[in-house]
Amino acid sequence: MQHITPLVLQYGLLIVFLNVLLSQGGVPLPAWPTLLIAGALSLAGGASVPAVLAAAIAGSMIADVAWYAAAARLGRRVLALLCRISLSPDSCVRRTESVFARIGTVALLFAKFVPGLGYITVAMAGTTGVSLPLFLLLDGFGAAAYFAVPVVLGRVFHSAIAAILATLAELGEYGMVIVFGALAIYLCERWIARQIFIRRLRMDRISVDELADMMERGDRPVIFDVRPTEARLRAGIIPGAVAAHVSDIADVLKEYPRDAEIIIYCACPNEASAALAALHLRRAGYRKIRPLLGGIDAWTQSGRPIEIPV
Repeated sequence: MQHITPLVLQYGLLIVFLNVLLSQGGVPLPAWPTLLIAGALSLAGGASVPAVLAAAIAGSMIADVAWYAAAARLGRRVLALLCRISLSPDSCVRRTESVFARIGTVALLFAKFVPGLGYITVAMAGTTGVSLPLFLLLDGFGAAAYFAVPVVLGRVFHSAIAAILATLAELGEYGMVIVFGALAIYLCERWIARQIFIRRLRMDRISVDELADMMERGDRPVIFDVRPTEARLRAGIIPGAVAAHVSDIADVLKEYPRDAEIIIYCACPNEASAALAALHLRRAGYRKIRPLLGGIDAWTQSGRPIEIPV
């Protein structure tokens, strides 16, 4: 452990670059501890603050451009992948779509500050056709603002960080165990939180084929679309679906009896928003509720018709 500080002093910029690149690329490896240390060591012979920020921004931009390009080419399949690999239980396409609907591409300026939204916001920019120059401009400013925080904090609290590093160095191998143990605890906590979230959402789903069969034979259920208005207008809806976004659903529910059969769908690959909406409806007294397996993406990929709401 006593060799860590000299290594950081010598290869600090490379370590920062690789850490941020992996973190923004999807590896659940926190970048803030490294940036805090780099900021503190900038006062003790390490790389300067501008150099540290440049390394962090470069790593972030390379990863973000890769996700942006993949999403522009592959569309919502990339969003589905990000939702599945993310350890943030609250990250979902629907939430990011809501942010995009309210403020547009400006969301790139602060998305990294919201756990779980950074990757998906970048991918959303690719799927919605944000131009590459505008993406690079906004994402670059957003990355600079986000990574400046831990670097500046590291300089401000350099004495405390230096004392922690010195203590870990004195502990030798035990110090290394503490560092890796803290990382393991962090990852386990995030994984457990996600598993708890997923278990909360477990309920019966209805498949696209089952819903289509019901509609064809005239046994038509009430279909709720919980996406924001802009998403419905852009991507279309399942024929006959009722707008039931969080901002609309209170008034919508007044029109339907508690024994109505309700199907809910969203754009989240794991139907997270639809399942959460179903939980709220159950608390309100509705009992026949099922999220659509795969959401609107599964419906369109099966070749089923959609309509543009007016």
